[in-house]
Amino acid sequence: MTPYFLAIDQGTTGSRVITVDAKGFIKSRSYIEIKQFFPQPAWVEHDPNEILTSVLTVARRAIQAANISPSQIAAIGITNQRETVVAWDRLTGKPLHRAIVWQDRRTAEFCERLKRQGLEPDIRRSTGLLLDPYFSGTKLNWLLGNVPGVQARAKSGNLLAGTIDSWLLWNLTGGTVHATDFTNASRTLLFDITRKCWSSELLEIFGVPQTALPSIFPSAALFGRTVKIGPFPEGIPIYAMAGDQQAALFGQGCYESGAVKNTYGTGSFLVLNTGKKRVSSRHGLLTTLACDRSGRPVYALEGSIFISGAAVQWIRDGLGLIRKASDTEKLSRSVRDTGGVYVVPAFVGLGAPYWDSECRGAILGLTRGTGRAHLARAVLEAIAYQTADVIHAMRRDSGLEMKTMRVDGGASENGFLMQFQADILGMKVERSSVIESTAWGAAKLAACGAGIWPDVRQIDRKLKYETYNNRMSEAVRSRLYAGWMASVRRVLAQGLS
Repeated sequence: MTPYFLAIDQGTTGSRVITVDAKGFIKSRSYIEIKQFFPQPAWVEHDPNEILTSVLTVARRAIQAANISPSQIAAIGITNQRETVVAWDRLTGKPLHRAIVWQDRRTAEFCERLKRQGLEPDIRRSTGLLLDPYFSGTKLNWLLGNVPGVQARAKSGNLLAGTIDSWLLWNLTGGTVHATDFTNASRTLLFDITRKCWSSELLEIFGVPQTALPSIFPSAALFGRTVKIGPFPEGIPIYAMAGDQQAALFGQGCYESGAVKNTYGTGSFLVLNTGKKRVSSRHGLLTTLACDRSGRPVYALEGSIFISGAAVQWIRDGLGLIRKASDTEKLSRSVRDTGGVYVVPAFVGLGAPYWDSECRGAILGLTRGTGRAHLARAVLEAIAYQTADVIHAMRRDSGLEMKTMRVDGGASENGFLMQFQADILGMKVERSSVIESTAWGAAKLAACGAGIWPDVRQIDRKLKYETYNNRMSEAVRSRLYAGWMASVRRVLAQGLS
């Protein structure tokens, strides 16, 4: 009987499932959106039960679309929105509150309080992360201090908590396994990435009991087996779990030190594999864990850009300059350049490598000759410039010479943007024919864990890449980038006034 792999990609806006055959071909895919809750300004929540139901729904649809029997699934892989947390009762399995999403900022004051106590340097040395509401530990602290019954269950040993991967695993295994992987654990502010274990010191700072937290395994490991739930029969092994950006890195074949990928979504996420070497950033990046080709933990540098595709949405929905996102490509090609216009899309501040939440966006260099094509082109170029900022920081921190960047995500389908990205970086950009890099990475990890693809590079050779090579002179690149940096400096100065 032909084996298949099923990958669950539970994301911020919805849940996706793909099925993959033993030769590495995607046979089916299914997606469903989930509801977003905004109970207060800057608060973002999801319904954990809806998340589980959505995963089971799209899994059933994907299995049916592939025209296979559920018994043919040889392994399941799970990838998930990172830093989003759920707390639930060990005895009943019921959530104690909605999931608090990674975008949620309700713990900002708690983070500032810890900073005033001088704790951030030690926390960063242990975790590789900034002290920010983005990460899971602050959210768990809020749940323990603000939701009735959570603290009582913690004292009785009946509290369980974790990221979305652990919530799905708990349910798929019928409440028998509470576990996560190294990549998700490394995003919690509770995990020592050098010792690769939960830190008793950090657990005390954040007031989180270790009894509530999951066990930790490599990303490609036997996490458990399904009970009969949704479309799944009893006994399907779950052989992989990884945070979404690390799964995308694995999906893009970036297993070796010096390999880098960028996912262009609402924001952009660049991850650089640094291998066995832990690199502590001095230029505004995060140090985290990723996977080698066997799914074992290695170190990585990550840079998160807040606004990428969202800037295109802005000129479409906010300014009405375009009807659909793809219009930007034709518009951008209709003019020779931006006419000296730069857009700095700091709508919610600037992320890596600046980390300035107070500054706001700006359009600079406007003249009477500026038209909508110039603005559309300036928005696409801004996405590429922000990526260049992070790549330059990665080079300074790591000392690694990156010659190729692999890309995925919606905006990577824009040919103008990809060519300008290659030009402004002065390096090769490769776009895979497999657009679901995150789910594809989870499927590869599952097959790797199951031992069916002992060398994933054999599967990678079947992938086709569209390549964009640098066509810009160093003089032009330097002039354009200098204009971008001058624009960023003016935007950053706003936060100082």
